[in-house]
Amino acid sequence: MSYIVLGITVMLTAQAGDMPESADDLRKAAIFYASFDEAVKADIAGGQATLDTRSNHPTAPGQFIFEKGFNEKVFRIAKDRGISGGALEANDVLPNNGRVFFPARGNLAYDSKGWNGALSVWCKTDPNKLLKTTFCDPIQITEKGANNGGLWFDFNNAKPRDLRHGAFPAVPAGQKPIPEDDPKAPIVQVPKIDWKADDWHHVVLSWSGLDTAKNDASSKMYIDGKRIGEIRDRPIAMQWDLDKAGIYVAINYIGLLDELAIFRRSISPEEVMELYRNPELLKK
Repeated sequence: MSYIVLGITVMLTAQAGDMPESADDLRKAAIFYASFDEAVKADIAGGQATLDTRSNHPTAPGQFIFEKGFNEKVFRIAKDRGISGGALEANDVLPNNGRVFFPARGNLAYDSKGWNGALSVWCKTDPNKLLKTTFCDPIQITEKGANNGGLWFDFNNAKPRDLRHGAFPAVPAGQKPIPEDDPKAPIVQVPKIDWKADDWHHVVLSWSGLDTAKNDASSKMYIDGKRIGEIRDRPIAMQWDLDKAGIYVAINYIGLLDELAIFRRSISPEEVMELYRNPELLKK
């Protein structure tokens, strides 16, 4: 499959220290891993391994209600339907802009003085036929929102939809976030994504130099083993209160997600390809 990409897409070699020593080295780098084979929970977690729910407060705009657990009618395990074993199935949209998340504390290598990381997940959906809302984020890591200290990939409101990866810095008090349609916005965009409901696709985000205050932060997106684009050469500071941040999954998503992993470091193109070629790698 070929992709037309809008964004900065220079070719890179793997950075020193990110070259894979072995498959075991990649497994050791995983700080969080959910196979979704048997339960809606993580197999490996440095923090909370189960999902909680956030929804908009019904009478206080801009405030949220947090609840333990999740709606088991909307999110469930699809036995033997994953890219490997079972998968997380999301079959509806939660009310009040509801969304489920794994708490970030312990499950993310966040450091306010600088950090690297990566995320890997398999997706099976048709964004142009199955989704019910204007926007959908299969994955979004944030404290406040996608454009205020957020790492994410989404399907937007275009017809047909675009797939986008964003790495938006936290917005200083009194300032407005950069609009997502600004040509300088920190977004990699794949126009007119043509995924079909019967096909699995592998997405990796790999970032480095976040929260260092230097102009050398980057975040790359890979689809099906190929590097699609990169956000680079700018300061990207999340400035999260980690106890309030979450790894949000399947926001307004209809379909299957599988083999969700978060790594404590950025990963190399060779490691991305290894994960793509061997979806069961982290189970062994």
